[in-house]
Amino acid sequence: MDPRDVANFFALVLLLGAAGVIAAAIIPAMRAELARVAPFVVSVTAIGATLGSLYFSEIADYIPCTYCWYQRIAMYPLAVIVPLGIIMRDRLVLRYSLALGVIGLGISLYHIQLQLFPDQASNSCELTSPCTAKWVEAFGFMTIPQMAGTSFALIVLVSIIGLRSSARSAETPDVQAAEEPTAAM
Repeated sequence: MDPRDVANFFALVLLLGAAGVIAAAIIPAMRAELARVAPFVVSVTAIGATLGSLYFSEIADYIPCTYCWYQRIAMYPLAVIVPLGIIMRDRLVLRYSLALGVIGLGISLYHIQLQLFPDQASNSCELTSPCTAKWVEAFGFMTIPQMAGTSFALIVLVSIIGLRSSARSAETPDVQAAEEPTAAM
């Protein structure tokens, strides 16, 4: 399969996922459902990004640059930790995904701006795998760091929505417990 086709597929899935998450974040009823399935959305996003990066390096033979490796260091653990957190019913799993997601997003944003302004990259890039190289441009604009950045942004946004919802639900029993004796009097 041609790497450009694979890049277009991953970019399309990411853009549709981003549109869905943004719609869900805006519409309150959908936001509650997104919060409920947040660990699953984060898990699928992390696994998809991991598989995509492995495809580009191991099958398409694109050599990852230094910042691609840093992004992988933030993404790959998420593809393991979040599914395990779901299986173990770890309520803190979204905290882990948020922490790694923010780190990965920061690295992705820096990498994206290196590609946009390549003259500044001379000190941080290798000759064999330059950080400014655009191996693919899905739909004519979306590079691999932009796909990684979109994945991290989705992970961060969904993690925040899930955490805010769980914080509200944790507060609700206390409020109800405090109100019940008053209502009985």
